[in-house]
Amino acid sequence: MTAITTTKPSISIDELTAMLTERLSTERLVQDPLRRLAYGTDASFYRLVPSLVVRPETEQELVEVIGACREGNWPMTFRAAGTSLSGQAITDGVLIQLGRGWRDARVLDDGARIDLQPGVIGARANELLAPFGRKIGPDPASIASCMIGGIAANNASGMCCGTAQNTYRTLDSLRMVLLDGTVLDTADADSVAAFRQSHAALLDGLERLSTNVRTDLELAKRIRHKYRLKNTTGYALNSLVDFRDGVDILAHLMIGSEGTLGCITRITYQSVPEPPRKAAALIFFPDLGSACRATIALRGTGVAAVELMDRAGLRSVERQPGMPEQLRELPDGATALLVDVREEDGPRLEARIEEVGQALEGITTLEPIAFTEDPVSYALYWKVRKGLFPAVGAVRDLGTTVVIEDVAFPIERLEEGVAALTEAFKRHGYDDALLFGHALEGNLHFVFPQGFERPGEKERYQALMADVAQLVAVDFGGSLKAEHGTGRNMAPFVELEWGEEAYALMWQIKALFDPGHLLNPDVMLTRNPTLHLENLKPLPEADPIVDRCIECGFCEAVCPSRELTLTPRQRIVLTRERVRLAALDELSDEERERRDAFEQSALYDIDVTCAADGMCGTRCPVGINTGEMVLAMRQERHVGKQELARRIGRHFSGATKIARGGLRAASLGRGIIGDALMARASQGVHKASGKRVPQWIPAIPAAAPIRVLKSSRPSAGASSAEGPRDSVVYFPSCATRVFGADKRDDSARAVMEIVLSLLDRAGYDVIIPEMPGHLCCGMAFSSKGMDNEATHKARELNRELLVASQNGRFPVLFDTSPCSLQVEGHLDERLKVQEPVAFAHDHLLPRLEVTPLDCKVAVHVTCSSHRKGLTDSFVELARACAREVVVPDGISCCGFAGDKGLRVPELTASSLRDLSGQVAGCDFGVSNSRTCEMGMTQHSGLTYHSILELLDRASQPTAQGGVSEERTVSL
Repeated sequence: MTAITTTKPSISIDELTAMLTERLSTERLVQDPLRRLAYGTDASFYRLVPSLVVRPETEQELVEVIGACREGNWPMTFRAAGTSLSGQAITDGVLIQLGRGWRDARVLDDGARIDLQPGVIGARANELLAPFGRKIGPDPASIASCMIGGIAANNASGMCCGTAQNTYRTLDSLRMVLLDGTVLDTADADSVAAFRQSHAALLDGLERLSTNVRTDLELAKRIRHKYRLKNTTGYALNSLVDFRDGVDILAHLMIGSEGTLGCITRITYQSVPEPPRKAAALIFFPDLGSACRATIALRGTGVAAVELMDRAGLRSVERQPGMPEQLRELPDGATALLVDVREEDGPRLEARIEEVGQALEGITTLEPIAFTEDPVSYALYWKVRKGLFPAVGAVRDLGTTVVIEDVAFPIERLEEGVAALTEAFKRHGYDDALLFGHALEGNLHFVFPQGFERPGEKERYQALMADVAQLVAVDFGGSLKAEHGTGRNMAPFVELEWGEEAYALMWQIKALFDPGHLLNPDVMLTRNPTLHLENLKPLPEADPIVDRCIECGFCEAVCPSRELTLTPRQRIVLTRERVRLAALDELSDEERERRDAFEQSALYDIDVTCAADGMCGTRCPVGINTGEMVLAMRQERHVGKQELARRIGRHFSGATKIARGGLRAASLGRGIIGDALMARASQGVHKASGKRVPQWIPAIPAAAPIRVLKSSRPSAGASSAEGPRDSVVYFPSCATRVFGADKRDDSARAVMEIVLSLLDRAGYDVIIPEMPGHLCCGMAFSSKGMDNEATHKARELNRELLVASQNGRFPVLFDTSPCSLQVEGHLDERLKVQEPVAFAHDHLLPRLEVTPLDCKVAVHVTCSSHRKGLTDSFVELARACAREVVVPDGISCCGFAGDKGLRVPELTASSLRDLSGQVAGCDFGVSNSRTCEMGMTQHSGLTYHSILELLDRASQPTAQGGVSEERTVSL
């Protein structure tokens, strides 16, 4: 067997850091002990804390980092999103994160191919391909969060992917960096030619292995047999039988190699069709056996997916909001199959559905089979399936972790394999294990909560895994890792599955690429038989709000602070670590360093830079809103400021007057000294005050003309020449009562003026609550942890809105989306609160003649609109009013978060760093929150307005006739 040397680093981590400082900007190097812990966490149940985290943003920087680590003999691990489950993305060496700077994506050949960097989120690739009716082949459940780098490095598959559409099978070309710093681009003939000369020994070695395998008929037969199943256990040995050229072998070995052979820096996929017509049925069977038999019967029908869910899995999600009622009524033992069919048109889809019915004739179901094309029901069925793994985390005993294993049986032995697996669970006392997976491929996941703290638990888990490995890999000839990657979790069992000869082959491959074992050591191949039992992640109880978190990382893609400080997952990691350290009697030097760091830097990372926008809850499979935990921390921290909050709340009209006066003074100042000098002076004051004084930015508008609310108010239901008019209560938020139109745009108007104009034009009588200047939804206080005063202001508002709306007789329109979300759960249920986009889309558009403006508009859907499910309505409204609409990618929240854009301006700057390039060429932007519009204006190079202003400019009353010709307008 080829020797692999593993030696200790030849230089200290400080010396390596100093070396890297000469090659990279220091901001690329993360040494802070808390951030190293947070950034080093992935979705597995293992934990290692990296000695250094490096964030290169270019390929050349990556080459420099790899070179420095190689020179210092430091092990390194490459990381994209960190959503992998088997421990392949953690290290105690150097963690190299590929995120910002690695997000380039190009659609090629009218969608037939797509070229992607490793930092592109999988769902983004599909968004780019959607206009061509195409998608990438892999479709893991985490596709909205995981990145291309991980998808390729793990050869991830998913629900519909099977073995035909995974990365290995749909690879067109890739670009990689090897351990010696060489860059190979298999799409570039010059690069390939140069590589053939410089790395002839490597290619000769791969071709020799290929020849040896193909001449060993038994081994070649075994390899082919293994890959008719889903299989990510060990290296892609099928590359040795599928290809003869060394470059082709190398490229396909990189797929699924989990960063142990090199780093993929770009990959081009051959895309696959995405049929436009889809239907799904949730079919219930009396037991697992009949569901398995049904799966085999469906094997030849051309269905897109068959997902199995056992009764325990269904039970784990049955009480979540929106789940089908029949889940709760299923008998014990019942099993569901989610059957998905997809076709190009209706007749073909109907034929496919009929084919499914015929295939299942004679197999007992608990209910008649019913397919649906309804998008809501279709999405609900898939929500059931995708929520199974995280749902276990929600119901597990606190302090335990969640283990997910990922096996594949030959499909013809699925029923037998499932029965044996279930028996193994019972034999080892895992009665709470649940089973689900991609049944059509024989690929099943079993999930169970596991505590490792109590005596005997580690041994029980070890015994179960030994039994499962023998059962799946040996007795049934299946795969121990079908799609989640080998990682650390299954590395000790690779030889058991593959046998001594194939296992030795893998070590030879490793030696050709990485003889020093510096690239992700112990991942995939290990000499440590108990590796899967070491470095287990602690999950102590820390806060009831987040204790259900399993650290899957689904939340991270929508967090505005994800590249400034921490993500929601990472905030939870640090909160748990603080609790864990506090419970220890003795601390190691590293633990003592982290404890001290909590006193020095944690407040900024965990609290100050958290926008508390709630977007994390929209992605979390169990609905955890980490912002609620942060707000609770703020409330505790600001206990001494509650009286000040009370005084401000009791004199709120005066406070907003002072704010408007400040804006007038600022306008005067900028008129005298100019924006540039004003910004520099303000920045200096902001820093000198310890960020207590808000920082002025040029995007701050003029003061709002509050006088417009004092105009005459028609009585409810008053008549006009056209007949009775409907009434609506209009509540102007404190932000729109303070911030007026952009000072640099003479044609812009304040939001209050626009709303009043639109409502009148649409035939509404407007009712303004009494004391509008004193009212507030409470967000100005709750966002700072002042919950007592926030509650008081909400009660005040509730009282006045009940009076104005005649106890809910008339709807109440809020002009700012976040405020309409804030009051949910705080107002009388008789009040019919209307969010501005929803009201404009559902009620104003039908009353107005809209002529699209001849302009290109950038749309920012606020986090509150996202959370209320109004994204589609928002975009539809904009498209009704403008010729072309652009929705920037990757900006779910601007990070302005009330006044954080002025108090913590670096948060908004980080969140919107990629905005300007995406909206270049637009005439202006629109949103539905005045403060968000300020942040977007500051960082886009455009002026952002309320989307209601766009509607106001593009519309006229329906009574005035038909649609006029398209107009050009500048807002």
